[in-house]
Amino acid sequence: MIYTCYEMIRDCRADQAEGWSYFVSQYVPVIRKLLAHYAPQRAGDAALLERILTAAKKPESSLFQSLEPAPERWFVAELRQNVLAELDAPAAEVEIDLETAGNALAPLTLVEKQTAWIETMRYDAKETGAMMRMAPATVEKIREKASELVRAAVPTWRRGILGENGMALGREAAAAGTPDCMGAKIFLDILDGRTTWSGRDEMERHVNSCWHCIDRFCRMVEVVEMLRGVQPLSEAEAAPLRRVLGVKMERPSLWRRLAGKA
Repeated sequence: MIYTCYEMIRDCRADQAEGWSYFVSQYVPVIRKLLAHYAPQRAGDAALLERILTAAKKPESSLFQSLEPAPERWFVAELRQNVLAELDAPAAEVEIDLETAGNALAPLTLVEKQTAWIETMRYDAKETGAMMRMAPATVEKIREKASELVRAAVPTWRRGILGENGMALGREAAAAGTPDCMGAKIFLDILDGRTTWSGRDEMERHVNSCWHCIDRFCRMVEVVEMLRGVQPLSEAEAAPLRRVLGVKMERPSLWRRLAGKA
């Protein structure tokens, strides 16, 4: 019998050991991958990892509050937000806020805005090209166009300004949602090819002027790549982290252990 992310969310909401054990073994590797990308200098920080895990288990955590269809990618996108919330936003040499950046980038198409926004997520042209299914040279051209638009809109500018302000811009965008904003399922349907042309057109009319939804769409694109090749923890790696969460797994009965050896 296969134990799924959907069942894990259900069991973690009920504070069941099986859910938390699965969370540790399957998603600590994702947390480590996120830290390696967004805070490489802290990728091996055991105290930070423990803080992220204990924050996830707090009743006020948003991580296990929803059971949407196709939950794993939604769950990992929310996990990403939880991980980044534990990191300090580095100070940028030249600051730019979301309103200024959004107004500057308004002439771009939706795909161009996504390509520019993924720069705030610290992905280079080659990595972004893989996510957006375009050549790295095309990514570079779009980002040069975006850079010139931003340059014309601010009194002080430097190359890489979007990337340097990325974490702060992401937090602004995440907090800028409205009742009209799209749910994660809509973006997943598009990525999976399940949406109609009319449905996509309706989505684009809203998303093209909504940086909250552009950010969310880009997070879903990121998650697809983030999950590639992730391997669960071994029992030896998972056991001490389960103890951090106070998870006690029952030992299987003697007959079950013997049956497992058969």
